Amino acid sequence: MYFAALLARTEDGWEASDTELDDVETLADLADLAREATADYDDDTVLVFIEQEDAWFGVVRVDGEEDPRIYVSDAAAAARSSYGEILLTDEMLGRDPGADDPAADLDALDLDGSEDGEPADADPSDDPDADADTGDAVPAGPLGDTEILADLGVPRKDLIGLESGDALNEIAEILGAAEVLETVR
Repeated sequence: MYFAALLARTEDGWEASDTELDDVETLADLADLAREATADYDDDTVLVFIEQEDAWFGVVRVDGEEDPRIYVSDAAAAARSSYGEILLTDEMLGRDPGADDPAADLDALDLDGSEDGEPADADPSDDPDADADTGDAVPAGPLGDTEILADLGVPRKDLIGLESGDALNEIAEILGAAEVLETVR
């Protein structure tokens, strides 16, 4: 089960709204959704909280027109989630944009069923180099901007130490937004 909410910091304090992510396909879509939440307040901070029950949580911070900043508590768990995949950008994962698109490099396609002269029915487990890291693995554990909330009172060490499950409530408590977050839970 997922939970997603927007916390917008305005001159009157924090405002929360629950949000549906069904129409969000990219990080840009998510950032636009966050910016729409503060259309009446220029350059205010908006936090997007996303969590999958006891598996992972993510925070996206949008400050005006700046690029969004992202933190994910467990990248490997998030990678198994459609919402998590939105947050795990190629840049965060240290990949070239489009590197996971096999059509981007037709030479990489194995069109004749063989690779480097090996028969198509060769067992890849026979290859001693098969266990080598291909660079496509998503790391387990925290990933992203660990200083994302430092200026709001949640230092890096505290953010990394939060356990999935109640982390978003703990962050909201520190921000002074626990009550408004609770109204949309």
